Amino acid sequence: MITIKDALIPSYPGRGIIVGENEKGNAIIAYFLTGRSVNSRNRVFVRGEDGLRTKAFDESNVSDPSLIIYRPYAKVSDTEIITNGDQTETIIEYLSKGGSFEDALRTRTYEPDAPNFTPRISAIVRNGEKTVFELSILRKGEGENCARSFYTYAGEKGVGYFIRTYVDNGEPLPSFVGPPIKVVLKGDADTIANVMWQSLPEENKVSLFVREDSPSGKEKEKIINKLEL
Repeated sequence: MITIKDALIPSYPGRGIIVGENEKGNAIIAYFLTGRSVNSRNRVFVRGEDGLRTKAFDESNVSDPSLIIYRPYAKVSDTEIITNGDQTETIIEYLSKGGSFEDALRTRTYEPDAPNFTPRISAIVRNGEKTVFELSILRKGEGENCARSFYTYAGEKGVGYFIRTYVDNGEPLPSFVGPPIKVVLKGDADTIANVMWQSLPEENKVSLFVREDSPSGKEKEKIINKLEL
């Protein structure tokens, strides 16, 4: 198990998700954006009643909204959803009808952004007597095939699970491989957000969202947008 700072060493991690429990047993959800292009960097997180959305900071600089404007975070009953794309809507649709996280993502594939073919990363947090975390990554396999990986973890105090889209910078960008990275989760939403923001590469970081849910029902969120600092 490594620290968040060590997990965010790559100069270009792309987009990343962390879910788990802090040392108090509160559920933590974190999602960050980094970007290399003007189109990718021209974004902020906006919180609304239906969840968290990405929004263009300067509409005049939007060249292609198809893969950058979406709802990263939403909630269906006691299940929270965090993803790096519009697969959020697919997961919502399936969960609302009693379907599963896995079934929803078996209908989706990696992003059509050749030559990178960015993986779709997703996670859900099932809140109940015992918190359960499920994560998924959809990568490009052989040919046009999609390699779908799913991971399920019971909540453990002080332990988080981290997946990101890329291993590091490159041309094309190399997809993240392997199971989620176990990281130390310590502190409240503000503390974790500050550590993550300071650890992300300065040139490429764009936006960050961290949410904390306690078993008693208390909620806390922190949003940082580079273009609004």
